[in-house]
Amino acid sequence: MSDAARRPPASLDTTVPNIARMNDYFLGGKDNFAADREAADRVLAIAPEIKAMAKEAQAFLGRVVRYLVERGLTQFLAVGWGLPTQQNVHQVAQSLVPGTRVVYVADDPIVLSHARALLATNPDTAVVEGDVLHPGELLADPELRKLIDLNRPVAVLITSALQFIPDEDDPFKSVALLRDSLPVGSHLVIAHAVFDMRPEAAGPIVDIYRQILNRTEDASRTRKQVLRFFDGLELVDPGLVYLRHWHPDNPLTVQGPEKTWTVGGVARKAED
Repeated sequence: MSDAARRPPASLDTTVPNIARMNDYFLGGKDNFAADREAADRVLAIAPEIKAMAKEAQAFLGRVVRYLVERGLTQFLAVGWGLPTQQNVHQVAQSLVPGTRVVYVADDPIVLSHARALLATNPDTAVVEGDVLHPGELLADPELRKLIDLNRPVAVLITSALQFIPDEDDPFKSVALLRDSLPVGSHLVIAHAVFDMRPEAAGPIVDIYRQILNRTEDASRTRKQVLRFFDGLELVDPGLVYLRHWHPDNPLTVQGPEKTWTVGGVARKAED
């Protein structure tokens, strides 16, 4: 389908790249425009493995949701969500336990519009506007509170947002506040691109995203720095690892050299 045939809303500037639509392009989706594809191709010219990383992140999410549902979690809060794809959190969780409640959180009007249209007829799923940097406001949202009982364990999934937030915004404090607001038995899931294996790619890729986000700070991190987000929680086995190593469906997939560089982990809030 051509860009013209999609007929975006008049208020939407399709000449400006959008991270959610770029990720859609990495995944082979159609909800993107020429500016998104041009920016995404600039990233791919530096690191062609980004497409594989996007698919690995999607597969990791599916495994994580299954893992958590099997351990009795029936409330999910997906923060910093991108455009709807195949096998979203609610689809995986509700296929295993009907009635599982899922709230998606986004601050991108494009994502909000798409997600609300997709989920309009699902009474156990909602979409709210918010972000990880304002956990108090997020957890007080009336639409969120209609579905999520904060007296019961909640699984919080932050699988893309943190890698775009620089230290100057203190995302570590925000995640800690979110953690402290959750009941015992809750879980935190984080996926985050790191540059331990590709330090030479950090500068060029960060520059592209800084231009898109109109920021000057560097949000790149190493695995050790990402590990700080789990302070005060108990990481479950196998810890914070490259995504394909986290409970792989097929152990053969973890053999051979590492070619992608997103890490992920799951941690549980235990008794004090």
